[in-house]
Amino acid sequence: MRFELPAQLHLVHEMQIQLRWGDMDAMGHVNNTMYFRYMESVRLDWIFKASAGHDISRQGPVIVNAFCNFLGQLEYPGDLRVTMYLANPGRSSFESYHRLERSDQPGVVWAEGGAKVVWTDYAQRKSAPLPDWFRTRLPMG
Repeated sequence: MRFELPAQLHLVHEMQIQLRWGDMDAMGHVNNTMYFRYMESVRLDWIFKASAGHDISRQGPVIVNAFCNFLGQLEYPGDLRVTMYLANPGRSSFESYHRLERSDQPGVVWAEGGAKVVWTDYAQRKSAPLPDWFRTRLPMG
């Protein structure tokens, strides 16, 4: 079952990620946990670039849920193109969506997933409003 994309989805980032031999499991394909790592790598790369020059050690992003639909079995060797989209910004959160394609097969989606990101005050362990400086980096903010 594939997830339904929100109507307002904005491409914000993409990365090339090399599949590694160690990403595979005993079945000879990329382990399902690695798909989450690929999405995490792209999400964090975007967050760190969007937060450049700002301190996010006291308040920052926390993932409150994540999902992935596995549409094909990735195998080593190869490179992935992972794209990241944003949608539905709120007072303290936004949603990220990702598509994983092999670089040598553009347009063929091997997995798609996402995560809800909540801006959090780490000391208080509760949500905090998205800072204005960060909201300006959201294409729909």
